Amino acid sequence: ERNLTVVTEFFLLGFQANKSLRVFLFCLFLVVYCGTLCGNLLIIILVSTSQNLHTPMYYFISQLSISDILLPTDIVPNMLHILMTNGGTITFIGCITQYYFFGASVVFECFLLTVMSYDRYLAICNPLRYSSLMTRTCCVKFIIIAWCFSFSTALISSVASAMLKFCGPNVIDNFFCDIGPLLDLACSDTFLIHLEILLLGSPILIIPSTVIIVSYVKIIVAVLKIRTSTDRHKAFSTCSSHLIVVTIFYWSLLGVYIFPTQEQTFNTSKLLSLLYTVFTPFINPLIYSLRNRDIRKAVMKIVNIYSKVYTEK
Repeated sequence: ERNLTVVTEFFLLGFQANKSLRVFLFCLFLVVYCGTLCGNLLIIILVSTSQNLHTPMYYFISQLSISDILLPTDIVPNMLHILMTNGGTITFIGCITQYYFFGASVVFECFLLTVMSYDRYLAICNPLRYSSLMTRTCCVKFIIIAWCFSFSTALISSVASAMLKFCGPNVIDNFFCDIGPLLDLACSDTFLIHLEILLLGSPILIIPSTVIIVSYVKIIVAVLKIRTSTDRHKAFSTCSSHLIVVTIFYWSLLGVYIFPTQEQTFNTSKLLSLLYTVFTPFINPLIYSLRNRDIRKAVMKIVNIYSKVYTEK
């Protein structure tokens, strides 16, 4: 029988391992987190200051960088603490707050990647109408709607989670507060919140993924109609970076929440969660900067400016 004491804090197990492995993971995640902050801040600064990057695509990339800073900042600092202490407590309010910002970041990224795929569709399939359709005002409206919808959706599920009663075990076998483990620990009825998550989550996943698939099918058809291989390569290279980011993000998300296998252990689930909470925000700026000529040029321009200032001194 469950203890009737009301739970005021949760114990996050994190990664139960020997000290040497935990120290290695601590150093790895710290380096990745610092790299994530530096890489994404660099992209935000470049897009803000470089005139040739003032286009819809780079505006969306800078918004992705903001999301890629918010998500790991919500997860990693506490995870590093848990690694050093081999598990750690988090208050009930802290747990709900962490889940809120996590949910908002993930939902925002789903919608942003959808908008970016639509942007690439217009650029390749309707190049003559692109500038009139994807105006600056239109881009800003897309982003405001995406952020507002993400934070309001996350608020609904977070408030519903906060209303649940927790009076039994308080151990979460994860490195952050996620909705699944929280519902497993609740001692009150979770039917309504499961239904709410299903009703909110299904459109959030189905509509963006459908738009992305349809957009890329049309892009591929349009690219294949281009006669010369050079022009085909040039057209597809403008959206290949985005396609890589979409694949990594959705693959890991689907693996954890939609199609978890019967054999999937907690460790497998944690590794997939690490992929989209820690490593994807680190990989994204690398994909967009290393594979993008305009961003490389903007970086070199800044490097040249600073080197000239340094030599003049």
